[in-house]
Amino acid sequence: MEFLDLAPARRAAGLVKLPGSKSISNRTLLLAALARGDTTLHGVLDSDDTRVMRGALAALGVAVDVLEGAENLRVHGIGSAGGFPVKRAQIFLGNSGTSARSLAGVLAMADGEYELRGVPRMHERPIGDLIEALRPAGANVRWLGNAGFPPLAISPRGQADAKTLRVRGDVSSQFLSGILMALPWTGEAARIEIEGDLISKPYVDLTLGLMARFGVQVAREEWRAFEIPASGGYVSPGTLDVEGDASSASYFLAAGAVGGGPVRVEGVGRASAQGDVRFMDVLEAMGATIDVGEQWIESSGSPPLKGFDLDMNLIPDAAMTAAVLALFAEGPCRLRNIGSWRVKETDRIAAMATELRKFGARVEEGKDFLAVTPPRGFLAPRAGLAPVSVDTYEDHRMAMAFSLAAFGPRPVRINDPRCVAKTFPDYFAEFEKLVS
Repeated sequence: MEFLDLAPARRAAGLVKLPGSKSISNRTLLLAALARGDTTLHGVLDSDDTRVMRGALAALGVAVDVLEGAENLRVHGIGSAGGFPVKRAQIFLGNSGTSARSLAGVLAMADGEYELRGVPRMHERPIGDLIEALRPAGANVRWLGNAGFPPLAISPRGQADAKTLRVRGDVSSQFLSGILMALPWTGEAARIEIEGDLISKPYVDLTLGLMARFGVQVAREEWRAFEIPASGGYVSPGTLDVEGDASSASYFLAAGAVGGGPVRVEGVGRASAQGDVRFMDVLEAMGATIDVGEQWIESSGSPPLKGFDLDMNLIPDAAMTAAVLALFAEGPCRLRNIGSWRVKETDRIAAMATELRKFGARVEEGKDFLAVTPPRGFLAPRAGLAPVSVDTYEDHRMAMAFSLAAFGPRPVRINDPRCVAKTFPDYFAEFEKLVS
């Protein structure tokens, strides 16, 4: 299917059981592979991104058994002795940033010869800060294309020159997460210091929490430095449940906010470890009604929504949902501190600005902000209007976020809807169950 037409929607109500979190799934798959002992994982996301991680582990000789359905897996951990069973491999990264940054960090601490490649966009996404930070720890990496970007060749780890590493924090939190997950595997103590301001802190908190589940406790000095203790490496917790994807929840909660509701998502709630669960605060600020339990969130509301001026640094993925909701606001909306959008699956600031303008919005984009003034009369019912054709730039979040524009007066055509397979293959089927 090259495109998907969404008819104007008038109401959204119902229940959605969320797929597993992509961020948790990929982190736990890798940590389980590195740990001593076998780990049973329940609720693992089955999507393009997690298949990249599973494919990489298979190429490295890690055994993963499918139990009951693709979401229940048993990972046979290799422990720290001897590195990966396969000492020479080519790893395909697709366009999975979580896979690329975490695998690059771990393999740079290993004892084999590995080549990491991805799709063309992955070769435009920076990874140099992560690799340069690991060189004092013995990382031996060559750039096979442009310096600082994949593809790259990794050789066996050399002698460590220092126990204190420094990494930039203002480009992608995945650099720090990759380093944090890699170093305990060596068993050696290390200190990581952050240069500049650390962005997307909830994702780092998520990483630290999962590392603790696998037996490694990291001491944190605010957000300036992290102390990794000497240890025997990771130890399997036995069983681990993957919670629902909070970023995916944002689209359905937003549908409830503009489509009447109530829409309830199950799988995340008050107890969630993911930062994007705080998107419910954005919806409340825009005038939606939110109810929340330990493992569920429910939203309801109707446009026009309130305009906003918010720092979105802590919820960069869910912030894309808020950008589309700006079409339904009664006044200007401003998303600040979203510079990390520039190095995602596409340049999301530029892409979002381009597509919002197709709906008549006035948009100003900057290095790290997006200002949206909704079009006048956007909500006025009109018949016979041609669909707005939305380009998705091979970016799953562009496709899912712009599905919400269907609550406006015009049909919406989503080009390349299959790109949602990256994190939520069944997204449009679930979306259409809610709307009428």
